[in-house]
Amino acid sequence: MNSTIRNILLDIEGTTTPINFVYQVLFPFARRSLRAYLIQHWSTDEVQTDLALLREEHAADTQQGLNPPVLQTDVESVTEYLYWLMDRDRKSTPLKSLQGKIWRQGYESDGLLSQVFDDVPPALQRWHQHGKQIYIYSSGSVLAQKLLFGHTVAGDLNPLLSGYFDTTIGAKTETESYRRIAANIQQPPETFLFVSDVVAELNAASTAGMQCALSVRAGNHPQPANAFQPINSFDAL
Repeated sequence: MNSTIRNILLDIEGTTTPINFVYQVLFPFARRSLRAYLIQHWSTDEVQTDLALLREEHAADTQQGLNPPVLQTDVESVTEYLYWLMDRDRKSTPLKSLQGKIWRQGYESDGLLSQVFDDVPPALQRWHQHGKQIYIYSSGSVLAQKLLFGHTVAGDLNPLLSGYFDTTIGAKTETESYRRIAANIQQPPETFLFVSDVVAELNAASTAGMQCALSVRAGNHPQPANAFQPINSFDAL
């Protein structure tokens, strides 16, 4: 690893965690638990905050002519709109926030365990011991990130992490998001190494001045031609 790198910024899906775990375990768990969770927690402030953001997103979808399901003030219509967003794999902030809350219940009450690649825990430990600051940037909410790394098959990895960023700081394909992350940590962009399985995200981070590496893991989606360093294990870093 380049000696100028002091901060390591990691994507989750396809980088630290198998895509199959996200799509075959986490997303289905959230989907089948959604309606019951909304009924149970409908009146809480945190859910109502998510619903207010959801209404804004629905209004934007309607204005853009995307024909989303009708959204009213009842559990059924909210559930149907959230299903619609899930079906499109929308990186929706209120959807991701609600999913995180549902997963919290799963991790804490239903014995849900998250998966990370075998090379991830020793790499995090090694970087931590070498004084690197390790951060996570994912479309999943900060809550979901903390839960995932706190309940892995390898144990609680959160003590090795220095911070978490989600879409509240900006979309992962926007250059300004990476500038905001660097400013938030008060470190120059060039001191960061960003690792992701998505070239569009690496392009944005590189334009912001960060160093980048492309995660090439089994099950990851094919990516367009690019000049980023490919890695299939954190052992290479």
